[in-house]
Amino acid sequence: MADEIINRVANSKLVTIDLEEYYPEGRRYELDIAPWLYEGIVLREKEFRSSVKDHDWSAYRDGFLAIHCSTDAIVPAWAYMLISIEASFYAKKVVFGELSDLETVLLTEIINDLDVEEFRDKPVIIKGCTNKPIPKNAYLLISQRLKAVAKSLMYGEACSSVPLFKKK
Repeated sequence: MADEIINRVANSKLVTIDLEEYYPEGRRYELDIAPWLYEGIVLREKEFRSSVKDHDWSAYRDGFLAIHCSTDAIVPAWAYMLISIEASFYAKKVVFGELSDLETVLLTEIINDLDVEEFRDKPVIIKGCTNKPIPKNAYLLISQRLKAVAKSLMYGEACSSVPLFKKK
C-alpha cells in the first residue's frame, strides 16, 4: 500500500493574511490643480475660487481623490482645504498627493483599524503576490501590528515563505 500524501500546510495552524482582501473598492482619481493657477505657478484667489466653484465634483462620486500640483508653485494650505471640502461631498476620501499617496493613506487607515486579535499566538504569513497596487508601506504597517500578537511572521506563500519574526 502506497504512503498517503499529507498536506502539512493545510493541516497546520498557519494563518495567511492577504492585504488585497482589505483593498477598498472604488475608482481612483487624481486632480492636478496646476491648470487653475495663473501660468501654472501663481494662485490668484478670485480665479482659483472660481475654478473650484465651477469644477464638476460629481465626477468623483463614490471614488477616492488625490489632489496635487504638478508645478513648483507655492500653494497655500487653505487652497487644498477648500478643494477637499467641495470634493468630499462626492468622494469617499480626499487626500493631498498623488495616487500612490492615496493608496498609502487608504491602506494605513484600514490596517490601523484592523482587529489583530484573531492572529494572537498563531504563525502568520503575510501574502506577497497581489494584483492590486498594495503600497510597500502597508506591508511594514501590518508586520508591526501583527508582531505584537502573532507567534511568528513570514512573508510570501505557505510553500515558500521568508521568516521575519518569531516570538521568544
